[in-house]
Amino acid sequence: NMGQCCVAGTRTFVHEKIYDAFVKKTAELAKNRKSGDPFDGDTINGPQIDDEQFNKILGMIEKGKAEGAKVEAGGERFGTEGYFIKPTVFSNVTDNMCIAKDEIFGPVQQLLKFSTVEEAIERANSTEYGLGAAVFTNDINKAIMFSNSVRAGTVWVNCYNAMSPQQSFGGFKMSGIGRELGEYGLQQYVEVKNVVIKIPQKNS
Repeated sequence: NMGQCCVAGTRTFVHEKIYDAFVKKTAELAKNRKSGDPFDGDTINGPQIDDEQFNKILGMIEKGKAEGAKVEAGGERFGTEGYFIKPTVFSNVTDNMCIAKDEIFGPVQQLLKFSTVEEAIERANSTEYGLGAAVFTNDINKAIMFSNSVRAGTVWVNCYNAMSPQQSFGGFKMSGIGRELGEYGLQQYVEVKNVVIKIPQKNS
């Protein structure tokens, strides 16, 4: 989907102990993604939907550069034709930057450094959006703490964007009202009727 997905995981909080190695590996993976014709079976990264979105994403990338984030991969268009943008990875991102606060809907990933789980939770919640989140850990206590504390409609543990029709889907805060899919999704298709009858006396 080239990042054109409501639940695209673009803000990635990485622990300070592994941050540098994670940045290096992520940039390497981004640079090795093949961009081009989406009908080519080897292509991973296709075009953006239209000219408006293409220019919006490039504008957000330029804002990230101007605000001090470091481009580790991509950061520009791919080729000279079409709406292709190279998979982009930013490091040294801070919470107040536009690329960390606004929805980009493009192939742009922000890598933010954190020290403690409590800090990561507080910063993850410091947004007007709340559709999806994930935590990767071998500590079940941290996984439960994170999933209970983060204000998001879906929290994945050691996976991302794993969906099924049985799961409800929707967000907190500015990410929507109500739910699709699952039992909660059925409530959008039913009507509730109240019948009120006056009784002569109460026997209980």
